[in-house]
Amino acid sequence: MSVPTPRPLTRLVDTLRRTVDAERVVTTGPGYDAGRTIWNGAAASRPGVVVRCADPAEARAAVLAANTYGVPLSVRGGGHDWAGRALSDGGLTIDLSGMRRVTVDPVAEVAEVSGGATAADLVAAAQPFGLTAATGTAGSVGMAGLTLGGGYGPLGGRFGLALDNLLSADVVLADGSVVTADSEREPDLFWALRGGGGNFGLVTSMRVRLHHVPTLLSGMVIYPWDRADSVLDGLSDVLLESPDELTVQSGVLSGPDGGPVVFLSPTWSGDDVAAGERALARLGTLGPPLVSQVAPTTMSEMLAAVDAQFPVGRHVEIRPRSVPSLTSGVRDVLSLAGHTLTSPLSAVSVHSLHGAAARVPVADTAFGNRDPHLMIEVIALWEPGDTRAAEHRDWAGHVADALEPEAMPGGYPNLLGPGETARIAHAYGPNTDRVLALKRRFDPDDVFRAIPLPALS
Repeated sequence: MSVPTPRPLTRLVDTLRRTVDAERVVTTGPGYDAGRTIWNGAAASRPGVVVRCADPAEARAAVLAANTYGVPLSVRGGGHDWAGRALSDGGLTIDLSGMRRVTVDPVAEVAEVSGGATAADLVAAAQPFGLTAATGTAGSVGMAGLTLGGGYGPLGGRFGLALDNLLSADVVLADGSVVTADSEREPDLFWALRGGGGNFGLVTSMRVRLHHVPTLLSGMVIYPWDRADSVLDGLSDVLLESPDELTVQSGVLSGPDGGPVVFLSPTWSGDDVAAGERALARLGTLGPPLVSQVAPTTMSEMLAAVDAQFPVGRHVEIRPRSVPSLTSGVRDVLSLAGHTLTSPLSAVSVHSLHGAAARVPVADTAFGNRDPHLMIEVIALWEPGDTRAAEHRDWAGHVADALEPEAMPGGYPNLLGPGETARIAHAYGPNTDRVLALKRRFDPDDVFRAIPLPALS
């Protein structure tokens, strides 16, 4: 859809101010600025109008109005998509950040999560009941966007991806109709939502499965760079072969002195704490660390620590690659990444898909890669005003390109940038044809554009 001319946009704004609380329909001012602020400070898109929705009815009214006047729309949940797809440049952005309610049923171990709620909102609501949720690694990420696109996280080995814990979703379709999708009602839509992202409709609320995890053992272990080769070599037998209860995130970042270090962030979610301590002790055989801080913790604390490391407003470029394992070639590239870091804020983060997440048959959801694998997130990060921005972007590109000979086809749709067309074409693997068929069925005019989809023929 093209950027609207001023006249349709003016009519859209007038209509919205009659159908939605007028104070929440903003084109300038503090409310507008808040509605267009997202995690990546480099995002330059300026919506023509932002509707800061308070409830599902207002979200539906915004979808209907956009369709009436042919104005392109986007949906902003947590606003954490680094590529800025939450913002519709010159069009309508439906901002759900005011819809953050989370209601927990502790008996059923289910949470109802509004469309703008973050991972931090969800785990904070579940924690008083001794429950937690399968989320990503950062608390500020919108739970709906994360879940619909995948959701690698510290509990993935035991409970699967975030999408594997989705029980149902309330969805506004392109024609304004409202449906509930689950395994019995709209099962095709439910299948597509679990991995196909927000490309089929606007999710105003969803219900997710919660889990009883009495104790989490987690933290950070940092190794000096002169031990990088031996540590990475030792990790090759750990990341994908750990018990379900142990998920280890790892990678490369800058240490306190500005030089590169290897980090591990292990999480044990099993009921047997002693078994967890033994599993974590295995990591100690990788060699003496610079820092080792692993202790009982909570999901809220874990998510907050990542948010502190990656705050809102910095400039970001992310290049994801998925590889079958930590081969010698992949280890060489991680070493290259550390040696060539251009920003002390940049990092390479290695996420593992193993255990429960790898046992879901690939045909059961739209998510296209259920083989055990590592998703490598190459993150270039710098402060606004940094004159070396082009170098930082080039660093991310060079590291990702160096991984190409080891990489699997496709990649993680939640992180793929709009320019990676060759990877996008394979991102849904054997599910591609069904994903695209359901896109044509539920959103034939391509109203909803969230994470990348292969080109519609």
